[in-house]
Amino acid sequence: MPSGPAAGGEPPESHLLMVFGATGDLFRRKLLPALYHLMREEGIRDRCAVLGAARSPLTDREFREMSRAALAEAFPEDAPVLDRWCDRMIYYQPVGEDPDSYRALAERVHALEREHGLGGNRIFYLAVHPQVVPPAVRALGEAGLHRSSGWTRLVVEKPFGSDLESARELNRVLHRYFEESRIFRIDHYLGKATVQNLLVFRFANPVFESVWNRDRIDNIQITVAEKDGIGSRAGYYDRSGAVRDVIQNHATQVLSLVAMEPPPSFDAEAVRDEKVKVLQSLRALRPEDAVLGQYAAGEINGSPAAGYLEEPGVAAGSTTETYAALRVFVDSWRWQGVPFYLRTGKRLPARLTQVAVTFREPPVALFKTYDRDRPPGDVLYFRLQPDEGFDLLFDVQVPVGAPRLAAQPFTFNYEDAFGRLPDAYETLLHDVMRDDRTLFVRGDEVEEAWRFYALALEEEGRPEPYRAGSWGPKSAERLVAAHPRGWTLAPG
Repeated sequence: MPSGPAAGGEPPESHLLMVFGATGDLFRRKLLPALYHLMREEGIRDRCAVLGAARSPLTDREFREMSRAALAEAFPEDAPVLDRWCDRMIYYQPVGEDPDSYRALAERVHALEREHGLGGNRIFYLAVHPQVVPPAVRALGEAGLHRSSGWTRLVVEKPFGSDLESARELNRVLHRYFEESRIFRIDHYLGKATVQNLLVFRFANPVFESVWNRDRIDNIQITVAEKDGIGSRAGYYDRSGAVRDVIQNHATQVLSLVAMEPPPSFDAEAVRDEKVKVLQSLRALRPEDAVLGQYAAGEINGSPAAGYLEEPGVAAGSTTETYAALRVFVDSWRWQGVPFYLRTGKRLPARLTQVAVTFREPPVALFKTYDRDRPPGDVLYFRLQPDEGFDLLFDVQVPVGAPRLAAQPFTFNYEDAFGRLPDAYETLLHDVMRDDRTLFVRGDEVEEAWRFYALALEEEGRPEPYRAGSWGPKSAERLVAAHPRGWTLAPG
């Protein structure tokens, strides 16, 4: 599934990239460095002008200085050339949804397009709080900016709503002014090279695709673990929680790639059709399929860590979950009866994202007497972050002493093989510029995911506490009690 800067092909057409939220953390830390990489390595500097928009009162010069400082921090070796790179960056301060303000913005856009010969091609990137997205889209539409002599594309960051009804309403607003084919919903996990490689690994390697089914696989676990707490995100996180923040989007996107059927082609719509079919095949959740938790005070790497209720900005007595583990079944011919386990949590012992595929035991355990306590079954681990790569854990006989088996890994590391991997935002920005929607979330996909998680979001009661620095609530172990390996992590 070629995608991103390494995919080759024709360079993007000239265009205006307008970023709403251009003074925010996402723009400075992620979008700006990704854009710089693209312009430096893909040779598209003269094909793109950047118009930043935010509530802060800045001049063009001040915006360029802010951008230059952020880039100098990320790329100190390039400091002497950054002034020239930033000279195509412009700033505009819209005033709420004021029509006059957006009419003035439209005039500024038209002038920039004429000045730089951009052909009326526009990308509107909404790097703003979710509540700002609908009014910003309406204001753009009412000012006529969604129509041009070239093409227009709209980029929206997750979360895409907070439940099924809000997702539907968001889609209604977006579709009022933009066709679905012009909307790019970003889940940055899909831009990771290792996530994309899930499909290549499966469909380009028949040795694995031939065993990718209920006959050979015992269970699949998807883990998104974070060492940090909520930091300064209490205002957002205390209204969302782990299911909305990670499970409904990141983990479910990975699930759909692992479980999907081979598409007839790697055309964007063919891939996304198969992902939607997975979501439509999910068996309804039961209360016993979910465990929710909330971190209490503990210790991480020898340092004390406060509990969630002690974090600044968290409501007193909050019942927001910071941990979620779910058992999910895909009722399809390929996966009938195979449990998928999704878990995420904050204040866990390590930061990692991985997929663990545990294969079934041989039909006759010939070597069981060698080591009665050894967990059975080979395991394939996809390490999505950090140290991207994979490990295939298999059994060998220890050559000395009494007969016994030991699990050893075949290991592959992306950075060792290919050097620097493109940042997820670098890949996704490049795909927006080239009109490749393969790695973006479709509207019906969003609604199917929210529909499935409705029960987990409606669960009442206080989440089970777990100590910061542990792997979550004790009751999460019961979800995987049927499997000898329990929750399993890649070696090392």
